[in-house]
Amino acid sequence: MHESRPVIALDFPSFEEVKAFLALFPEDETLYVKIGMELYYAVGPEIVRYVKSLGHSVFLDLKLHDIPNTVKSAMRVLAELGVDMTNVHAAGGVEMMKAAREGLGDGPKLIAVTQLTSTSDEQMKADQNIQTSLVESVVHYAKKTAEAGLDGVVCSAREVAVIKEATSDDFVCLTPGIRPAGAAVGDQKRVMTPSQANAIGSSYIVVGRPITQAPDPVAAYKAIYDEWNA
Repeated sequence: MHESRPVIALDFPSFEEVKAFLALFPEDETLYVKIGMELYYAVGPEIVRYVKSLGHSVFLDLKLHDIPNTVKSAMRVLAELGVDMTNVHAAGGVEMMKAAREGLGDGPKLIAVTQLTSTSDEQMKADQNIQTSLVESVVHYAKKTAEAGLDGVVCSAREVAVIKEATSDDFVCLTPGIRPAGAAVGDQKRVMTPSQANAIGSSYIVVGRPITQAPDPVAAYKAIYDEWNA
């Protein structure tokens, strides 16, 4: 699958800033936005209800990781909020991921985080004591995610091809760390441009600062949209 809309990361600390940002776009423009921890913890579930009330799609990026029963109960709550997609950490294991799927139901997309895009090979080995390569770890987690019945994974665009080869062509690969050519890389180690992500087979791309901090966010969004769908 290919979601034509780049997912905009709403990395703002307050409700007011989100409202001001979304108001820049035409009312008939249906966006796909990512609500992360900072915003969700600052504002609460009301931020999801507000964005959904405007007709936008929501990826609630909370990366749940807990015992299966707790994750299942939390997912039931998120399903009631009407999220279009949410996620868990694959490191929680197959049983936890199955519980998440059961709690969320079959409507929304459910994906798993393999290795964070800020993690390098050296950090993974030193901090997590995983002594394979980063790519091998990512592929292992992707296989476990598929085994648990989830829709796909969050991964670097550089890993999309090997993940689809190890799972299936319709396995969702959502790619953060997308930067237009010339944009600042920031704190992410594994980055790629929208056209590169498209060419390599990413299903969704997530773009934050190159849109939200642009002098003209709407123009920046449209340029990235065009590059992603070219």
